[in-house]
Amino acid sequence: MLAKEISEPFDNKDWVFEVKWDGYRAVAEINEGAVKLYSRNGNDFSQRYIPIVEELRSIKHNIIIDGEIVVLNEKGLPDFQKMQHYEENTAFPLIYYVFDLLFLDDKSTVELPLLERKKLLKEVVPVMETVRHSEHVVEKGVLFFDASTEQDLEGMMAKKADSLYYPGKRTNEWLKVKNHKTAEVIIAGFTEPTGSRAYFGSLVLGMWKEHKLVHIGQAGTGFDDKALEQLFKIMKSQTIKNSPFGIKIKSSTPVTWIKPSLVCEVKFTEWTSDEKLRHPVFIRLRDDKNLKSADMKQQKPVVPPAQKKAEINRRTAVKKTGIEDVYIVVDKKNSIIVSNPDKVYFPDDNITKKMVVEYYQSVAEYILPFLKDRPESLKRNPNGINDNGFFHKDAGENAPAFIKSFPVHSESSNKEIDYIICNDKSTLAYLNNLGCIELNPWHSTMQDPGKPDYMIIDIDPSDENTFEQVIEAANMFKEILDKAGAKSFCKTSGASGLHIYVPMKKKYTYEEVKNFAQLLCMIVSERLPEFTTLERNLKKRGNSKMYLDYLQNRSGQTIASVYSLRPKKGATVSMPLDWKEVKKGLVPASFNIHNSLQRIKKNPGMFLDIFGPATNIARCLKMLNAQNVGE
Repeated sequence: MLAKEISEPFDNKDWVFEVKWDGYRAVAEINEGAVKLYSRNGNDFSQRYIPIVEELRSIKHNIIIDGEIVVLNEKGLPDFQKMQHYEENTAFPLIYYVFDLLFLDDKSTVELPLLERKKLLKEVVPVMETVRHSEHVVEKGVLFFDASTEQDLEGMMAKKADSLYYPGKRTNEWLKVKNHKTAEVIIAGFTEPTGSRAYFGSLVLGMWKEHKLVHIGQAGTGFDDKALEQLFKIMKSQTIKNSPFGIKIKSSTPVTWIKPSLVCEVKFTEWTSDEKLRHPVFIRLRDDKNLKSADMKQQKPVVPPAQKKAEINRRTAVKKTGIEDVYIVVDKKNSIIVSNPDKVYFPDDNITKKMVVEYYQSVAEYILPFLKDRPESLKRNPNGINDNGFFHKDAGENAPAFIKSFPVHSESSNKEIDYIICNDKSTLAYLNNLGCIELNPWHSTMQDPGKPDYMIIDIDPSDENTFEQVIEAANMFKEILDKAGAKSFCKTSGASGLHIYVPMKKKYTYEEVKNFAQLLCMIVSERLPEFTTLERNLKKRGNSKMYLDYLQNRSGQTIASVYSLRPKKGATVSMPLDWKEVKKGLVPASFNIHNSLQRIKKNPGMFLDIFGPATNIARCLKMLNAQNVGE
């Protein structure tokens, strides 16, 4: 199915919008583990893009899917030049973005509405290293187009949400809006080179108009030496005696005519009144396109009549919303507009708001289990880490409709406070847009708010404590808990301390858990009196003793979640640890926004056991008494 080009983006609740990828359109057929991967005009990609084929082979269904193969450059953006010479650029990520499902097991799906096809596609095609879903937003086409322009993407696809799939046909139900004016044209010949240029001077370009090839201009720029040589060798084998236009074409230098068999892509400033391209610049050959694609009727952008009334000028829309600089995050049916994505949050590290959003989106599947159904106490730093920020608890009236919240009566203000519940990627992005660099969930869920899922001990060093002392205190807690028969888990705070977790699985109240934590802290402090204390007041405890904080185990108290960023220099991350790692040489600052995902993927379930079987506090106390621990 093919798209018609239109001149302007638009908003419409019955349409969805997705990225127009800059690569090779490709269809994949998977049948009993056998994979065919080919271009729209039948070119075989199976041997060229082997990593994609190998991953597709793992799909357990017989399916036909439609998508686009791209290569991402250093900036994480599609790069067609690297795509064309993939054999020389295998170090760059190769991605097959899938966006439609044409066949599933024994049935064709082309007559299902688009959103149903996309839903089925997500169910049968998992996200893999080289195979990913091309996400979409609903209704907000203008802002989505702005976001694609900001990221210098090729453009945007607009698809009617209930559109059927018509193989090989171009319809008004799929539209494309390009950020740059480009066209697919036919190379009809080339002129002799002048000056110091070798091989040829410019390309003579044509397009089909009512089944006739018509001249639309000449492109003399856009080539490097390698492109000049390669293209000349291809054209030299296609030469013919007479002009394929059938009429004389004006040219200041002699023209060598070639068979009208090569399609290339050019960018240009505008169409002239006599239907010529103004200032065409060669971009690349399009061996994935057939000759019919270079049709003037298809290439000249139009506004479909059904959209004329709904069309919105992009600049006006941006002015009305007050958003001059946006970045859009997509999660299922929701899209989040992130304003001022280039605002610097970590000045010393040049880390922007957008980078924070992208980090949380990348670790969403790992962090969300630790946030699910838990009220969030929002710590907001909207001006970056050099601003002290503020705490914010109430979701407020301006929160999007999809944001879930949990009402809690506040005794101090004598009103209900709606705590935000973060269960999905959309809410993550929303919180990041508010300036939430770190995430602070409750220790209990909204289903049973009075009983925590775990106990936490926060080892909080003072200025004069060394991290070796923090490690020593953590291992002392581990020793005591082992003797009590309790499982324990450790993570970095993301700052200067360590956090110890003990599973409670909603078996006890906060008060009961706090009392147990206090006892453990007293035992450890008695064993390490020279540098630990239970004194909370910094003035009273001084700078030489670390605080063993058991008061975190109170209703409404929060602590930075595992995998959360912290508003600290270096953009550090609170990272789970194997107890074997809690030893001299551990450097918490080594876990940061840049490298944490790689570590997380190696052991994604490392911290999930904090939700394991409840610790039996009474049994722990008996075991400690039997061993005279604490006496």
